[in-house]
Amino acid sequence: MKLLFHFLLSGIILPFTSCSQPNTQHKTDISNPPSMSETNYNPLTPEEERVILYKGTERPFTGKFTDNKEEGMYICRRCNAPLYRSHDKFDSHCGWPSFDDEISGAVIRTPDADGRRTEITCAKCGGHLGHVFEGENMTSKNTRHCVNSVSLQFIPAGKNLPGAQVLTGSQNSPELKAGPNTDTAFFASGCFWGTEYHFSKANGVISTAVGFMGGKTSSPSYKEVSKGNTGHAETTEVIFNSDKTDYETLTKLFFETHDPGQTNRQGPDIGTQYRSAIFYRNESQKRIAEKLVDILLEKGHKVVTEVTQAGPFWKAEDYHQQYYEKTGGSPYCHRYEKKF
Repeated sequence: MKLLFHFLLSGIILPFTSCSQPNTQHKTDISNPPSMSETNYNPLTPEEERVILYKGTERPFTGKFTDNKEEGMYICRRCNAPLYRSHDKFDSHCGWPSFDDEISGAVIRTPDADGRRTEITCAKCGGHLGHVFEGENMTSKNTRHCVNSVSLQFIPAGKNLPGAQVLTGSQNSPELKAGPNTDTAFFASGCFWGTEYHFSKANGVISTAVGFMGGKTSSPSYKEVSKGNTGHAETTEVIFNSDKTDYETLTKLFFETHDPGQTNRQGPDIGTQYRSAIFYRNESQKRIAEKLVDILLEKGHKVVTEVTQAGPFWKAEDYHQQYYEKTGGSPYCHRYEKKF
């Protein structure tokens, strides 16, 4: 599909296991606070200020979220911006909450002042979260966000976010807008660049990410999937505000922005990775998808779309995320056609 050369930066893997501050350098200096606007930010306790504003570290195994197993979302303690989802949290036994992925655009990585590690901060307010490590092979994503509990708030699944704020915008330019409840959908309709393009512009969509689903291998690369041997489909994850849109509306958009009658291809892109598929997360999503397939068949449309239970979503490389937004182009095989 993509006749382009992509250049990937290879990282140097360093053997660091702790997100704590070094003892010899870069100690917290509370006499010279960082210059961050306080507008609309939550009040912080002295301990939260020490960590979030002055880049301190809480003692290991003392944080309230280290062993939290509940489903939900972790948001910034300072500004309420969504940062991490519970299904990306794992037990690293390092003494701090650990995640192997973040919500797209929510976290900024910066070389740490110690010259060795990579600091992670909230993309909205700049508050210190912790550090990120790669190459430890703790999960298939090979990434560990080591985060201070005091930098986080936890919102259980189904609950509103404080201040009714959710993350919107692109990976490069996140912003906060009003809206409480969220849900997630997974769609495959050929080249995921074009699929994401249309969903990212849809009303009520909070964020999108592209990756792979429905295959037989773990953490596949784009190159591996492109060979057609892993069984994955190029898939778009759509996180949406369920008070502004719904799953049925988004599924209709899915059918109206590609040809669901093409088998293992979409336009010039040929292969099982380009198949049309809906990966449902629950019985409600399954019923809606099957209902819309039946409607299209009754209208005389050919539909070969697979309706399959969602499995692991493996996020694609960074250069694939928000591709057309970055390049300024537009989809070559995804066009809108009203079908409902």
